[in-house]
Amino acid sequence: MMHAPTQKQMGLSSRRGPVGSTSCRRTSSLMRPSGRSCQVRAGKTSTGPRVAIVGVTGAVGMEFLQILKQRDFPYSSMKMLASARSAGKKVDFDGETYTVEELTENSFGDCDLALFSAGGSATKKFAPAASDAGCTVVDNSSAFRMTDGVPLVVPEINVEAMKDIKLGKGGIIANPNCSTIIALTAVTPIHKAVGVKRMVVSTYQAASGAGQAAMEELELQTREALDGKPITTNIFPRQYAFNLFSHNSDVDVDLGYNEEEMKLVKETAKIWNTKDVKVTGTCVRVPVMRAHAESINLELNAPLTVDEARKLLENAAGVSVIDNRKENDFPTPLVASYNDDVYVGRIRRDISRDDDCGIDLFVCGDQIRKGAALNAVQIAEALL
Repeated sequence: MMHAPTQKQMGLSSRRGPVGSTSCRRTSSLMRPSGRSCQVRAGKTSTGPRVAIVGVTGAVGMEFLQILKQRDFPYSSMKMLASARSAGKKVDFDGETYTVEELTENSFGDCDLALFSAGGSATKKFAPAASDAGCTVVDNSSAFRMTDGVPLVVPEINVEAMKDIKLGKGGIIANPNCSTIIALTAVTPIHKAVGVKRMVVSTYQAASGAGQAAMEELELQTREALDGKPITTNIFPRQYAFNLFSHNSDVDVDLGYNEEEMKLVKETAKIWNTKDVKVTGTCVRVPVMRAHAESINLELNAPLTVDEARKLLENAAGVSVIDNRKENDFPTPLVASYNDDVYVGRIRRDISRDDDCGIDLFVCGDQIRKGAALNAVQIAEALL
């Protein structure tokens, strides 16, 4: 039987309240076009939407359940869906035990909302069927991110992009890629203030982005390496423990960029609704379990001091600043893990420039939460 992680298993944040805790000031005020200042907190209720979790047995699927419970998301019924291989498994959620059902094109006739984390090929097949049945889809895969007419949404940034989609009336909303969400949550307050002309991003990406099996293999490899045993390499073709390597997505042999890097380029343009910002990236896998880190250099359209940048970030929804130069204390993947906010530090002027139009940042965010499941649930909250 599968269980969503408990509060005790999640631990406590050393910087903020209970791990994953949120405040209305930081989240919902920017997520509701209606201007309501607090999220709806209801849990199971007869007036809530009928919800389906697609890919429930995966890392993001289980995180969906944890976050829905944590945020008291209103629902009247819950359906657990996964591949035929996982059908029949038991999942505990909100005091009830559910049997996982096989995902089919006919799974959505009694659903208003489906949170998808099923991979691109499955999503391309089943998300349109769900939408045609009147079920609104929030999809975590890359299947429809760049499709015209499909909103690509980070609620703190561009919730207005989904204004024409109504809960229970069909439609697909795409979750951006994890590295894009984490970068833009941090950078958008600066972009809105003075405009970003060019963004250079280097990512240090955790195992969780490749799924639960990659996380388990990293743990296994670490034990094997320390014990002097042969290294198991089922998920990646090379050793991951005590190593790092270029992101495992396919590389364009002409451009030299991999798919992960191009997602950052293309998705930024769509989310910010501009082709005027130049973006380049280098994406790397590092042996960290579940939180990504990113080094970001910004070329700005107008001068911005470090103090002004820090104030913008301190007041931004979904952002926490850790920027203590005296103590050499800045964001780390461990601090970000199991937390909702994106953490920003190393805020400094780009000294390679002769003006104040360059800023450097170091950013960390939980790949499974804000980089995937939390962002999707926030989108769902904005539909209520």
